[in-house]
Amino acid sequence: MLVYIAAYIPSILIGVVGGGDSPLIFIYILPLMIFLIWSSLAVTIKRWHDRDKSWVWIFITFIPVIGGIWAFIENGCLRGTQGPNTYGEDPT
Repeated sequence: MLVYIAAYIPSILIGVVGGGDSPLIFIYILPLMIFLIWSSLAVTIKRWHDRDKSWVWIFITFIPVIGGIWAFIENGCLRGTQGPNTYGEDPT
């Protein structure tokens, strides 16, 4: 979340300096957002795999309210599978 906030601060400054309709915003923000979304998806998928679940579980976040809570609990609060699982060895 902090990474996204840090990405928007320079874009707001470019918008203020460039007059709001500056093409610099698009040139700056598009590659940055592609990188941030790609890396967020990669980390989330790796965490679902650590829990021995398929990458398809990322779609649970589209369920209003309960999906985000579920994903937070699964990926943020619970330990990964102990020992090897379908997706490889236990990294710890």
